Amino acid sequence: MACSAASWFLGWDGCRWHAARWIESDMTRPLKTALTLLVLTTALLLAWYGWSARQTARQARTAPAPVPVIELGALDIARARVRELSAGLPISGTLKAVNFAVVKARVPGELQGLAVREGDTVRAGQVIARVEPTEYAERLRQAQRQVDAAQAQADIARRQHDNNRALVEQGFISRTALDTSAANLDAARANVRAAQAGAEVARKAVADTVLKAPIGGQIAQRLAQPGERVAPEARIVEIVDLSRLELEAALSPADSVAVRVGQQATLAVEGAPEPVAATVARINPSAQAGSRGVLVYLAIEPRAGLRQGLFAQGQLATARQQALTVPLSAVRTDKPVPYVQVVENGRVAHRPVEPGARGTAEGETVVAVAGVPEGALVLRAAAGALREGTRVRLSAGTAP
Repeated sequence: MACSAASWFLGWDGCRWHAARWIESDMTRPLKTALTLLVLTTALLLAWYGWSARQTARQARTAPAPVPVIELGALDIARARVRELSAGLPISGTLKAVNFAVVKARVPGELQGLAVREGDTVRAGQVIARVEPTEYAERLRQAQRQVDAAQAQADIARRQHDNNRALVEQGFISRTALDTSAANLDAARANVRAAQAGAEVARKAVADTVLKAPIGGQIAQRLAQPGERVAPEARIVEIVDLSRLELEAALSPADSVAVRVGQQATLAVEGAPEPVAATVARINPSAQAGSRGVLVYLAIEPRAGLRQGLFAQGQLATARQQALTVPLSAVRTDKPVPYVQVVENGRVAHRPVEPGARGTAEGETVVAVAGVPEGALVLRAAAGALREGTRVRLSAGTAP
């Protein structure tokens, strides 16, 4: 009808043209729809692929990295266990020889024969040096001559007194003459004693020219040289006896109250490879004037290599108790609450603890703790700070 209606107005050509347009539009409509669906499908596929790629990249960025496995050695771990905790006071000081002496010159003069040097061993009574004795020997001879002269005068006075006594008995002289001779005899005898005392002083000066070691030990210092002229009380050598050493430590008045003679201490002496045992031997009854500190003297266990003047520090045991302890280095304080790192099921866990008294056990500084079970495997400071959940394993041959 469309063609009939159009043919009225346009004729046959118009009708044919309308028929062609209708056929063309009817055939292209499905094609356009198909193309449109194809474009939409392609766009959806591209959008899905882009979203999937972004999700994959995001998951790759947010996925946790593989947790490494930390290998622990024997120095990294310790067991929390009950031990006898030796609690006490920290002490420090220098080692001193119980017996030491300084040899000094007693008389002035030229020093001779000094051959010992630092480190040489001397015996008690050994001659170390001499002061040139010529002058003192001459003084001794002079004093001895004075003794002889005084003795001769005393002999004369004695004979005179004896004669006067005989004459008095015979009545030839008066009693006054006898008393005078007796007084002269007493004066002569006093002169003899004075001369003898002077000779003893001279003899002592001669003996003082010989310098001897008062104790046996080693020469710590040589403070003079041969040929040097020394004055009285001049220091020549210092001798120390290393067979007996002690530590002189100053404690506060409050700390000194708990110290008793016989208490044990463990000291770390500089240069000594192992701890040194010590025992409180004496306590000074008086406090120091300036610091009010109380000096405590600890006898050191004899050991080769210890020297006077070495610095030592350690712990004086004033009490002992049984407590669950861990090494002091295992307690970490980089969090608000102290904690220890423990190994549980092959992973690191942080357990808060309550530190208590400190002390020494088996030569190690330990601290009593509450918050971990006995036998827990804790990490020392050498292992470092590890994150919770870190996987760990013990190296071969390491005993927990």
